[in-house]
Amino acid sequence: MGEFFKGKTIAIIGGGLIGRSWAMVFASGGYRVKIYDIQAGQAQRAQEDISKEMRKLQDSGFLRGLLSAEEQTSLISSHDDLKETLESAFFIQECIYENLFAKQEIFCALESHVADGVILSSSTSCILPTNVFSKVKNRKRCIVSHPVNPPYYVKLVELVPHPETDSTVVDLTYNMMKEVGQSPVRLRREIDGFALNRIQYAVIAEAWRLVKDGILSVQDVDAVMSEGLGMRYAFVGPMETVHLNAEGLHQYFQQYGEGIKRVLSSFGPVPDFSDEELKKIDQEMCNWVPCDPQNLAARRERRDRYILGLCQLKSKEPK
Repeated sequence: MGEFFKGKTIAIIGGGLIGRSWAMVFASGGYRVKIYDIQAGQAQRAQEDISKEMRKLQDSGFLRGLLSAEEQTSLISSHDDLKETLESAFFIQECIYENLFAKQEIFCALESHVADGVILSSSTSCILPTNVFSKVKNRKRCIVSHPVNPPYYVKLVELVPHPETDSTVVDLTYNMMKEVGQSPVRLRREIDGFALNRIQYAVIAEAWRLVKDGILSVQDVDAVMSEGLGMRYAFVGPMETVHLNAEGLHQYFQQYGEGIKRVLSSFGPVPDFSDEELKKIDQEMCNWVPCDPQNLAARRERRDRYILGLCQLKSKEPK
């Protein structure tokens, strides 16, 4: 662990799935982590679940960091008092539900308890930082650190600055995320949906249209990604894919640019994802992957297991 961050404390606000995963990520890097949740007992339950999960990860060989599961869990504590949680924290990661008013309220409360140098970070998935931090007085120390669910397994973090965010806050957050093993990317300015969701939503929209128009089943449209594009996108993103599929990016677009524009111009309007269309596609999806809680939990466990295996493979690749 880097000397600059050694022994420091991070506060997690929200003991749900994202908060728990963030706590595990930071503890894996040797940070002391304090979890707070407004719901009585939730932080304690989060701590207990983390302890069980870390032991399982250690037994399966997937535990992150240099410390043992016992050493990592000893760094995590749960709290029902906000002021107590924030004592000695230099970085606060908010992980409450995706509601603008609730986030604005919690950041006002956080600011009232901490010094100006403490970084305030939100896990929001698509609310603009301008809006999340609009009620904060000292906005220069505010940033969005948007993880991918689940953050412990999928390492990308989008760092989205508020227009007033100090560049040193971005740098410090970036370095800290790198240090704990995440893969941060810096957005140069805020944009609705950030980067990951904008790309994801474009894929979802066209996948939806292909199913709605009877071109592919939901199972086959997912196979296009999992057995096709996803196979290379796990290691080589779309820009490098283009670059490698010809003698460089320039030649690719010289050769395929007109065809790309033709296909793009054939895309339909943005789907409304509602009414009879939604019912029909939902039924097809549930026939393939039944949506009872037990089955969905098993599928999520399968997803995480595959992602962990992929992480191990990627860790062996030269940077």
